[in-house]
Amino acid sequence: MNNKSLRTFGLVIAMMATTSCAGTPVKEPEGPPPPQNLLGSTDELQLVTELSYEQAKRYGGHRVLVVLEIDGTLLASDQQDPCGSAQSTMQPVQADAAEQVQRMQDAGLKVIALTSRRPDCHARTLEQLNHNSISFEDSAWPPQEGLPEAFLAEGAAQVMAYENGVIFSLEQDKGLILKAFLGKSDEPLPTLIVMVDSEQSNLNSVMKKFSRTETKVHAWRYTR
Repeated sequence: MNNKSLRTFGLVIAMMATTSCAGTPVKEPEGPPPPQNLLGSTDELQLVTELSYEQAKRYGGHRVLVVLEIDGTLLASDQQDPCGSAQSTMQPVQADAAEQVQRMQDAGLKVIALTSRRPDCHARTLEQLNHNSISFEDSAWPPQEGLPEAFLAEGAAQVMAYENGVIFSLEQDKGLILKAFLGKSDEPLPTLIVMVDSEQSNLNSVMKKFSRTETKVHAWRYTR
């Protein structure tokens, strides 16, 4: 390239820079990009913890709701009906389950349980959770004190209850129940729901029910 070409090239670059500076500045989008739906499987709760922690840093822990099943995900029973007998023992499916739940709570995430158990299993369920050092009271989605009474969600066949950060769905459609519960809260819908359940049908239901909302769902099938 000769000197004249170099000068012309330099002039063009200078004009481009001047035009860029003088024109309308490019407006950077405010905040992080919206989350996307995700469907996966894992046998390690720590993976969910780490990814949820990253989402909390991005969107704020109060806008990310982690929803955990109890039976087959957090605790394993030695009986078919885990809340039907005072002698029923519950052990963690994963040895550090309580630690992983606590880590998510310490990160400021909202963390609750959505169980297929009956509302009358409330006392026994809390006893089993406490025995395994798990509590959802401090990380409960508002109303943090729970709902004052059981209620019938539109389209549901039986009542559900929410106490101490645990939703008792009585083996009903979990997507229907979770959406109805969030509609009872004075809070806006969460930006992101992270759900962990051992049953794929429950995850599919939640993703379907929130598909027409601005809330996205990270659905994890727990396979351990």
